[in-house]
Amino acid sequence: MRVAWDVLRGQGDEFRAEGDDLYVGDKKLNDWTQPVDLVKTLVGGTATVFRGDKRITTNVTKPDGTRAVGTPLAAGPARDTVLGKGEAFRGDADILGRAFFTAYDPIKDKNGKVIGVLYVGIPKDEALAAVASLRWSMGIGVLLATLLITGVIFALNRAMFRPLGSMNAAMQDLAKGATSTDIPGRERRDEIGRMAEALVSFRDAAIARERIEASSRASDAERQTAMAVLNESLRCVSQGDLSTTLGASFPASYAELRTNFNDALGALSTLVGTVLDSTDTIRNGATEIATASEDLARRTESNAASLEETAAAVTQMNGRVGETASAATRTVERADGAITIVSGGRAVADQAVQAMSRVAAGAKGIDSVIEGLDKIAFQTRVLAMNAAVEAGRAGEAGRGFAVVADLVSALAMRSEEEAARARDQLTATQTDIVSAVDAVEKVDSALSEIVGTVGEVHGLVARIATDNSAQSSAIGEISTAIGAMDRSTQQNAAMVEETSAAARNLSEQVDRLATQARAFRVQEEPRTARRDVFEVAGPTTAQ
Repeated sequence: MRVAWDVLRGQGDEFRAEGDDLYVGDKKLNDWTQPVDLVKTLVGGTATVFRGDKRITTNVTKPDGTRAVGTPLAAGPARDTVLGKGEAFRGDADILGRAFFTAYDPIKDKNGKVIGVLYVGIPKDEALAAVASLRWSMGIGVLLATLLITGVIFALNRAMFRPLGSMNAAMQDLAKGATSTDIPGRERRDEIGRMAEALVSFRDAAIARERIEASSRASDAERQTAMAVLNESLRCVSQGDLSTTLGASFPASYAELRTNFNDALGALSTLVGTVLDSTDTIRNGATEIATASEDLARRTESNAASLEETAAAVTQMNGRVGETASAATRTVERADGAITIVSGGRAVADQAVQAMSRVAAGAKGIDSVIEGLDKIAFQTRVLAMNAAVEAGRAGEAGRGFAVVADLVSALAMRSEEEAARARDQLTATQTDIVSAVDAVEKVDSALSEIVGTVGEVHGLVARIATDNSAQSSAIGEISTAIGAMDRSTQQNAAMVEETSAAARNLSEQVDRLATQARAFRVQEEPRTARRDVFEVAGPTTAQ
């Protein structure tokens, strides 16, 4: 199949179909027998190119000996797989009535559409005959190779393995520990000689191992002695005895360990002595700290109580100042109301003065009217007198007219009298109006003075309210600061109590440490000297 594809792709990589013709590149595959004949020449099989399901070039022949071009692909699994599913098919197939081992590959255009089939096959009977012939040939070859290898192995066995008997005996002696055994075959330059050299190396290694084991046994004895002495010393140390040191009985090979152990034990002894010296000082200091902390705690609690009382007093003062500020604010509001009321009263008084002025003006008009009426009455009375004179002259004929003239004269006199009374009443009214205007003007002046006074009071009370507000804010800040101081003082008191408790706990821990340190038995020497030794030896040991 690969040969057929290589021949086709030698003409191009793209397949296309034009009607019943199939092309690869520009090469038309119809009736082009080169690829199918080349397959037959190289592998001895059959090959066919299909356009769709129709053979367009093939080396398969019909019974008459002509190429089977134009015949269709037989129905079956191969056709269904390649043309139906577009997949390759490998298996048995019947081609023109003959069984073949076949391989079918779909030929697709650039769009992936199946436009043909490439087939390569071998007749089944020919393939089976070739396999049977190959099996027979391979069987004969294997038999001949087996006989040849057997002869070679036999010859090599005689040449190479004859010395192995003596070498085996030497190996058994070495296995039993006989390191003086002589190894044969060392002079050979073949595999046997290299094996003999390996046995010599094994013998030398066994001799060296015996020496090492002897040395190891001696070292084990010294190590066991050292461990026993060291174990006894550590037992004494575990019981609190720090005066036990490693003496001359300790193995010399472990001299450095003895020196380091003795130095460490001396440093530990010095440390325990120093701890015993320091516990008293720490205990006294802790006691003093606890006492001072308790005294400071009491003072802090007293200060906290005083601050709490001060905070309460300031809070109460702040409340009173706030109430005063509220009262001043209400007073200012009342003063504003009074000013408003007085201003309204002044407006009413001004309206009354204006009304009275209008009444006075009206009274003057009435006086003019009364004066006119008085003149009319006087003229009427004069006319009545003239009429009476004329009636007297008329005699009896003018008697009635004379009566009327008398009546008119009487009415005119009464009119003058009433006009005089009205003038007197109007004069009194005008006098009262003038007095009322003066009184109202005095009331307006008094109200004006009241407005000024209330305004001054308003300003003073407003300043008082402002000052009270500022004082209230300041007192509030003071109260906040005192509250913060109170909280800080309470926290300090709690911290002092914790410090006192820690100091007491430290004193108890120091007592326990001193008790545990006294359980050790140290070397009898001044503690100061031990401290000096520790201070000098400590850094040296660390190095």
